[in-house]
Amino acid sequence: MEQPADRFEIRVARPDEAARVRAIEQAAGARFSGLGLIDDAFGAALAIDELVRLIDAGQVWVGCRDGVAVGMVIASQREGLAYVEEMDVVPEHGRQGLGARLLDCVCEWARARGCPAVTLSTFATVPWNQPFYERHGFRALQQHEWAPWMRRVREKEAQLGLRVEARVFMRRELV
Repeated sequence: MEQPADRFEIRVARPDEAARVRAIEQAAGARFSGLGLIDDAFGAALAIDELVRLIDAGQVWVGCRDGVAVGMVIASQREGLAYVEEMDVVPEHGRQGLGARLLDCVCEWARARGCPAVTLSTFATVPWNQPFYERHGFRALQQHEWAPWMRRVREKEAQLGLRVEARVFMRRELV
């Protein structure tokens, strides 16, 4: 029997999809409006030139329904660890398994590169953030477990207007 997640095709994003990836990011980001977690005066979105660079490097995947991208995940490698830069699903397509499939795609990519773990930074109290990742094998890191680059990520998040005291780094072992 077909599962809801089977309705999505997962593939590497194409260079001509940068605007669509940005639209997915904006649609998903609207769910944070009114939660007091992001300062609306700042643009928390990934810079378009950085997004294009990551697409060109094959580090952005999209989940498509009927040929249209409705979810995306962006990954990078930082000091030997895979890092989920961002993962978003258009709200109408949420809770259908697409986020889990996109996350699995990053884990496969990380394994192929010999990364021992996948890491990310997310909001701790938002149900579709930390609790979602915990259901998928991630655990919250204590501050003494942070790699030096994580402190730089946290500083950048603050510059982008994110309430960093409400965020947590997480890690999923791959071995």
